[in-house]
Amino acid sequence: MNYIIKAIIPIIVLFIVFFGAAKGVKVYECFVEGAKDGIGICLRIFPYLLAMILAVGVFRESGALDCFIRIITPFVKLIGIPPEVVPLILIKPLSGSGSLGVFAEILNKFGADSSIGRTASIIMGSTETIFYTITVYFGAVKIKKIRHTLWAALMADLIAIIMSILLVRIFF
Repeated sequence: MNYIIKAIIPIIVLFIVFFGAAKGVKVYECFVEGAKDGIGICLRIFPYLLAMILAVGVFRESGALDCFIRIITPFVKLIGIPPEVVPLILIKPLSGSGSLGVFAEILNKFGADSSIGRTASIIMGSTETIFYTITVYFGAVKIKKIRHTLWAALMADLIAIIMSILLVRIFF
């Protein structure tokens, strides 16, 4: 079983190559064309990614995040959100790697089986890096007006956060 798990990606790649060849597709030429398009997309979205990464880094390193957390801690305690997961809630929509670091800190400090660790785990698995995703996908296709996407994504994250807190309280 362990060999199958380690070989699953090569098996999938080989399946795609053989399936394409069986259908008469020039697999290598299609791959090269896709790679050319991929490099162009990377170049188009790089400025958006750089701006997002820089903004998140400045926000965290300037101390603005810590200050904001101290200000809202009484409010989140009042509505039942554990204050220890607030940094994760704030960073997750902005940065996947930043939220992974915050998540690891929470698990190291409180443990994976604690109420806070379980809440953070569910939040980590059920929320999205909204601003990063919007930046990458909308930037790749040159969409400037995101219309209702941001509000719908923020509402989905809010519901995921509320449900994670409720699920931990109900089941644990």
